[in-house]
Amino acid sequence: MTTTTRLPRTGTATGRTGTAATRDATGTRTLLACVAVAGPLWVAVSIAQALTREGFEPTRHPLSQLATGSLGWLQITNFVIAGVLATGGATGLRRVMRGTAGGVAVPWLVRVIGIGMVAAGLLTMDPADGFPVGTPEGIPESMSWHAYGHMMAGSVTFAALIAAGYLLGRHFSRLGNRRLAVVSRVAATVKLTGDAWAMGGGPAGALTIATGTTIMFALLAFVAVHYRRTA
Repeated sequence: MTTTTRLPRTGTATGRTGTAATRDATGTRTLLACVAVAGPLWVAVSIAQALTREGFEPTRHPLSQLATGSLGWLQITNFVIAGVLATGGATGLRRVMRGTAGGVAVPWLVRVIGIGMVAAGLLTMDPADGFPVGTPEGIPESMSWHAYGHMMAGSVTFAALIAAGYLLGRHFSRLGNRRLAVVSRVAATVKLTGDAWAMGGGPAGALTIATGTTIMFALLAFVAVHYRRTA
């Protein structure tokens, strides 16, 4: 009688494990790339429109106002695409931040930001203050239901941006990265101050809101790239 000894298929198992790990790492890097692209894409497309749309004045008109008029579909699409990228990409942040300070809250806030952007894009503002061209000067006496919806979506998104900035400050402080901790807190403070200035009726309020939003989007993009290098 011949006895056959079957050896454990260690190499095959290791190969499969390695392949799965590689696949997971690639997926995580792709998701982080979505977060890295979302904010800068929205800012770039918004600025391009602000510079070319007739009658648009950055100190008077919020970037969301670009979603009105015959070319409003460009900004609506911009909101939706950036929002979808951020919403999906939040999973990548959750994977790389797991087990750290803010490892649950920050990805959740980024997902809220993404959903808020989609909602803000679909629920447009009303034409106002001379834009689009032909619109009467000043603020309309009444607002449409979708304008109220836009205001709510924007408020939630801005609050989530500010909270994410401060939580990232705590996250990097716990990791001993003082530079990123300071940058995160400063970015959140700029956003908070700019929004408060605008809500208080300060001059060029639309511009201070846009500036704070741009800085926070840049921070989230940098954090995504920072973790993508080691994902």
